Amino acid sequence: MTAQHAEEPAEIIPRPGMTFPELRAALARVAPSRLAEFQADRDTAFTAATRHASFNPIRVFQIKWATEIEIERRPALAARYRVALDRANALDRDDSGWREAMDECLAVHNDARTAVTGG
Repeated sequence: MTAQHAEEPAEIIPRPGMTFPELRAALARVAPSRLAEFQADRDTAFTAATRHASFNPIRVFQIKWATEIEIERRPALAARYRVALDRANALDRDDSGWREAMDECLAVHNDARTAVTGG
């Protein structure tokens, strides 16, 4: 076995498009336990879009879930996020390490969002 085969892939799946079917299919591959949450968020977004006659709630939904999928489809990014989240959950908010861990969680989300939105 070569070192290349021993390494985990940079991406589990290709980045999906921003359509509901593509996001749902990608989520089913990388985090199937979150499908019910995805559906509930989709229902909420459509209700808000209808109520306010605005596409914005749907766009927010798409970006949120594309970002979540981006984290999960990239093992190194997902591991970085989980380490920071576990650290934050293990510390008191008064601990300076808690803020550092939360900053790292935010940095992961920002990296993923930039990747899916292009900026």
